[in-house]
Formats: sequence, C-alpha cells, structure tokens
Amino acid sequence: MSIRNTLIALSLLLSASAWAGDDSLYRELGEKAGIARLMNDFSGRLKRDERIGTFFKETNPKALAEQLTDQVCVLSGGPCKYEGATMKNSHADLGIAKKDFNILVEVLQQSMDDASIPFTTQNRLLALLAPMHRDIVTR
Repeated sequence: MSIRNTLIALSLLLSASAWAGDDSLYRELGEKAGIARLMNDFSGRLKRDERIGTFFKETNPKALAEQLTDQVCVLSGGPCKYEGATMKNSHADLGIAKKDFNILVEVLQQSMDDASIPFTTQNRLLALLAPMHRDIVTR
C-alpha cells in the first residue's frame, strides 16, 4: 500500500471513530478552549508568515480562528457544529499550490509545538486534515 493510500485509510479510520462518538482527540487537544487557543495562534501566524501571508491579508484573524476552531472541534469528535463554507468553495479562486499547502501545515505544526501538543496527537489531527488538500490545492 502506498503512503498516500495509507494516510487516506488512516484518515478514514480516524474519521469513522470520531463519528462513532470517539472524542479522545478532542479531549487531547484541550477540548474547545484548547482548540480555540491553538487556532487563534495559528491564524495569527498565517497572517504574519512571509511565504503565505498574502493569502490571509484580507482575512479577519478572529473570524478565521472561530471557523477553524469549529471545524477542528467537529473533526476531532467534539460537540461543535461547523457552519462555514466547504473547503472547495472557500479556496476555489485562491490559486493555492501544493507548496503553499505544505507551508500552512508547517505553520500549524509550529503552533502545535508551541502549545506542547504531543507528536502523536499532532499526527492524529494532521491525518484528519490531510484529505482536505484535494479541495484546497487548485494549481
């Protein structure tokens, strides 16, 4: 099995466990308050990052953090409700390349490192987020 297929399978397994009421990742991330702290830090870093900050220059960091908080909360098995746009619709006209997506992941990892989130927890979250690249990377 290729690495890509392994990641997809892992992602589906983790997603399925979240749908089945497994909220362990949500709890490991510090529940909604911990996720909100992480996403506040992450959204600020994105806006300041010299490599991809231009994608976020017109973005309200607080609104972005709130949307990301709800999205991560849901994905991690928490009780939140995400009501934002789909990843495909919200990124369709941005011209995001694979390198841009990889930088975003790097920035998220920096935020998680600074929040002292354990490596295994980081990997669990990244596995849930990885399939989104298909809807975000458009060039």
